[in-house]
Amino acid sequence: MSPALQSRGRKISVPDNLYTVILAMAFCAVLATAGYVAYACYSQYETLFTIPQ
Repeated sequence: MSPALQSRGRKISVPDNLYTVILAMAFCAVLATAGYVAYACYSQYETLFTIPQ
């Protein structure tokens, strides 16, 4: 047997659902941040998007 095979540890098996939960949490965090920024801009400037003239 080669030493390379002996030095490797066991491969940790992570269920796919864990990655889905992490992705969903990240998506919700980005969505909540965008919502907060839109609300803060609207409450301070009374508009979401302005075009400078």
